[in-house]
Order: sequence, then structure tokens, then C-alpha cells
Amino acid sequence: MVKIEVVDIEKPEGVEVIIGQGNFSIFTVDDLAKTLLTTVPGIKFGIAMNEAKPQLTRFTGNDEELEKLAARNAVKIGAGHVFVVLMRNAFPINVLNAVKNHPAVAMVYGASENPFQVIVAETDLGRSVIGIVDGKAAKEIETEEQKKERRELVERIGYKID
Repeated sequence: MVKIEVVDIEKPEGVEVIIGQGNFSIFTVDDLAKTLLTTVPGIKFGIAMNEAKPQLTRFTGNDEELEKLAARNAVKIGAGHVFVVLMRNAFPINVLNAVKNHPAVAMVYGASENPFQVIVAETDLGRSVIGIVDGKAAKEIETEEQKKERRELVERIGYKID
């Protein structure tokens, strides 16, 4: 039998989340912390990672609130070797390549500031992430005016499109 559960990620407004999976948790949680610190100056974050053996959630960071929330979210997910990063003062686009290129990271499920849910399957052996829900569903196609506004915003935050 497989039980499916939806886990709501708890985080304050404006906090970015990255959910991924790796291996060798005892080492990876601290190494990913070093990766985040050296990728974006001024980043504030908490990271937690579930270790399959001895079934502990390891955590670290440089922001106590985000560390505790990352650990709490990782425990709620409950899947082995899954990590949760919560961060301020950086966008996922600033750190994703560095995180994905870490030798112990197998995959990144998603990254966003939106409301975020993790879909978890549970078997007799344990729990596994089978997907994520990143924000609300799109309902319409943008207009030319909305496209212009989007491109102006992107340019204001430093990403030129054309």
C-alpha cells in the first residue's frame, strides 16, 4: 500500500524555498551551507536535511528562525536525504546552479517564493517526494501590456531580456 500526503511548506512571506534530494547527509548539510554562503554575499538562510540512518534531521545556517523552520519542514516531509533550504536576500536563480552542481545533490524538486507544497508517498520502507506544487495554477495568457510590465520589472531587478 502507498499513502499519499500533501505537506504545506511553512515559511514567512518573502522567504524563498528550495527542496531537493542528495546523499551523505552528515556531510552535505554543512557543505551546502558553505556553498550558499560563498555564492551570494549577505544571504540569510537555514538548511535542513533528513538522514535516513540514524533517522535524524541535520540542520545549520546563519539565521536561527530560518534554521528552525527548515528543520521543521524537513521533518514534516520525512523522506530520507531530502533537504530544505529557506533563504532571504537571494533568489533561487542566484544559487540553483551551485546547489545542483554539488556532488552530493541528486536533484532539485523545485524552488520558489510562492506558497509551496510537497507531495509525499509513504510505503512500508519510508517516505519519498513524488512532486511539488509551486503556487497557484495559471488561468489566462498574458496580454501585450502585461508582457511589457513583466519585462520592465525584470529589467528593474537587473535582468535584461532584449
